[in-house]
Amino acid sequence: MVKPVRAAGGVVWRPAGGDIEICVVHRPYLADWSLPKGKLDGSEHTLAAAVREVLEETGLRAEPQLRLPGVAYTMAGGVPKTVDFWLMKAAEGAAGEPMDPSEVDEVRWLAPPDALARLTYPDDRRLVEHVTGLPPVTAVTLLIRHAKAGKRKEFNGDDALRPIDERGRAQAETMGVVAELFAPQRLVAATPLRCRQTLEPLSARLDLPIVTDSAFAEPAEGDEPPARIKGAADRLVELRAAGPAVAICSQGKVIPGLLALLEGAQDPAPYKTPKGEGWVLTWSHDRLVALSRI
Repeated sequence: MVKPVRAAGGVVWRPAGGDIEICVVHRPYLADWSLPKGKLDGSEHTLAAAVREVLEETGLRAEPQLRLPGVAYTMAGGVPKTVDFWLMKAAEGAAGEPMDPSEVDEVRWLAPPDALARLTYPDDRRLVEHVTGLPPVTAVTLLIRHAKAGKRKEFNGDDALRPIDERGRAQAETMGVVAELFAPQRLVAATPLRCRQTLEPLSARLDLPIVTDSAFAEPAEGDEPPARIKGAADRLVELRAAGPAVAICSQGKVIPGLLALLEGAQDPAPYKTPKGEGWVLTWSHDRLVALSRI
């Protein structure tokens, strides 16, 4: 079978009066107008690739906000290609220049109707149409399950002190790279050591302290799980209201129920989260408008 080509990119926006503008790029070697995107670099995480490609093609540093519908098509020669897209807000300040003029020689900010008229490809236009239908994003919360920490039954001692293992350290490093892209301003960990350790690479990258919060820990024996889940959801909402971006590390028996509660879902099963992975919760004021897996 032919190995698919994987790529990533962004619909990058900035405020413009009471509306927004969308960033589009001109690629001289294809003579087209496109959204900024490009191929993954080896085993690069797709989100890291999306942010890097935006920077390289536009000179813009942009913060991801939510995952957009992906794009899939067949290239010349029958090679399949998939592109992961994220909504991104451009950082304030003047944009730089594309790093390689042979790849991109012009960057333009256009009102959504003008971007739709300028973009060459229907898939790009559908993404812009999708973005224009979204409510304004006001905050982002990262909810991460702690990295791998061996097996509970094989650890002698207080389980709250069970550390992440070698694979868990690699997962924590990867999550640190990805979570940094969202520029969280607060880091919060459940009480077990493994939750704190999962956030330590991110803490080092951002030079931010990690605050321990028992609200995100699994219920102790005798506690009622529904009450614990409700408390975790209430605390998450408080943290969301306190700033535009926060990263929280919690546990596997908390996250599914918490997310189901926030979304008003009855079944927590779809929110099951592997160790070392997580979610982006995207908010418009007090409304949760999107959940994106990372």
